[in-house]
Amino acid sequence: MRYLTAGESHGPQLTTILEGVPSGLSLTEEDINRELERRQKGHGRGRRMQIEKDRVQITAGVRHGETLGSPIALVVVNDDFKHWTKIMGSEPVGHDEAEEVKRQITKPRPGHADLNGAIKYNHRDMRNVLERSSARETTVRVAAGAVAKKFLEELGIHVTSHVLEIGGVKAELDTYPSLEEMKDRTEESPVRCLDKEAEGKMMRAIDEAKENGDSIGGIVEVIVEGMPPAVGSYVHYDRKLDAKVAGAIVSINAFKGAEIGIGFDAARRPGSVVHDEITWSEEEGYMRRTNNAGGFEGGMTTGMPIIVRGVMKPIPTLYKPLESVDINTKESYKASIERSDSCAVPAASVVAESVVAWELANALIEQFGVDNMDVIRENIAKHREHARLF
Repeated sequence: MRYLTAGESHGPQLTTILEGVPSGLSLTEEDINRELERRQKGHGRGRRMQIEKDRVQITAGVRHGETLGSPIALVVVNDDFKHWTKIMGSEPVGHDEAEEVKRQITKPRPGHADLNGAIKYNHRDMRNVLERSSARETTVRVAAGAVAKKFLEELGIHVTSHVLEIGGVKAELDTYPSLEEMKDRTEESPVRCLDKEAEGKMMRAIDEAKENGDSIGGIVEVIVEGMPPAVGSYVHYDRKLDAKVAGAIVSINAFKGAEIGIGFDAARRPGSVVHDEITWSEEEGYMRRTNNAGGFEGGMTTGMPIIVRGVMKPIPTLYKPLESVDINTKESYKASIERSDSCAVPAASVVAESVVAWELANALIEQFGVDNMDVIRENIAKHREHARLF
């Protein structure tokens, strides 16, 4: 499977085309809209979430609630575009209208794609960069991920996430309840945190950052249960599934690192403690006594829960902007201010779910069949039984 996204933050719409989704998958717009709604929640979101009520339109690839096997086209309209038609319209701007278009953005924001993107594409107006490099693009990445999650659910594989840390405030819970209970509890939390005490501290940290014109980041964790073992490969670097998952996490706007299992803590422990002992039972097949590896060994799934964390830096758009340089005059100025969130970590956890789900779904389709759901279900069932009795 693969997908492409198109659209600018304040353009008319966001679009994604998904190719390779098998036929026979039950899919409705509401399946996707639920995930889009989750992405818009979270303490610390900005005014944009009050303007845009993201709803998807399925314009190709689905008929009567089932995928056809042909490319799927998903569209999310930007309601705010009506206020940006002269600034972001596709038609050439006439001489008389030029004054109505806002001035060029020539002061890049530290921590953003503005300057590098302008150099790469030779843009003197950095709005051409920031409109596409905006996290608004993750709207349709979540839409694509919703399709992947629906695919996984039909195979008994479930994905959820929670927030471990915001602005230095850490959740103290070391274990999680059932995945279903975790999802219910985090959906009720304004910061998607299981630890109620930490939840309040996180919200206060977000409010304080907002009052100071600042932003804060954090750490999210995605957990997946039900993946069969031996999905992925050890034979080539670019076929290792844990590498694809880690790469997907870091591809999210503002994410700067990924951990699988105990991650960097493995460097601080002896091997006798780090590695997961193997057991076997007729009912369950091969299992691990612990899950320090986070569901992966040798680039392949172990059948244990997949646990991956991502670190999100503070959003680089600040209401007390940092120093920058005007690319035209080369003089020092304060960077441009664009409407932004003070913290988007809770929403980013939903994005993280989506990108992980996509990589896992793609790996399953590559390994067990590409054309229709019946073949994939049958092949995975045979594989599970083979792995149990091996």
